[in-house]
Amino acid sequence: MSTAMTSAEALRAVEVLASRPLVRLVTEIDDNGAMPPRRLAGTLPDLSTQEVRSASDAARAHGLIRITPGVGLELTQAGAELADLYDAMAGWARRHGVPAPVCEFSSRIRHVLGLLAPSLTGESVDTPSPMGGSEGEAALARPRMLLTQWLADNPQVAKVSEPEPAA
Repeated sequence: MSTAMTSAEALRAVEVLASRPLVRLVTEIDDNGAMPPRRLAGTLPDLSTQEVRSASDAARAHGLIRITPGVGLELTQAGAELADLYDAMAGWARRHGVPAPVCEFSSRIRHVLGLLAPSLTGESVDTPSPMGGSEGEAALARPRMLLTQWLADNPQVAKVSEPEPAA
């Protein structure tokens, strides 16, 4: 499938994918379809204007969204696949009650990414499994496989430098 990422690349990928504003933007477009860029602040009122702008810039820089004239911001194939990955991670977290039985969708995503981050480099890690032992490792196998495949198909997420602000 892919060679293991360096620690720096894994950290970068997890930082990008775990960004609450990015999670909110990608899932909002996935759930409700394309939206005009000028309506983002109203659609995501829990985010500051700077967070919305930063998430939009990062999503475009990483090839997750595009602006289509007459349609607005829409997910690319990579963005749609990321939304599916987020759904799978959140489902796993919900089934296992982590980080809490009731919590925000993006918190579930960040928690699962935090659990999976050490395994992205291929290095052995001495962090305890969320469920204890091999049972916990087996439970994380599907989210790990989906994340690893998505990152192999989208290496730009780990390598792209900070996006330039929109002019």
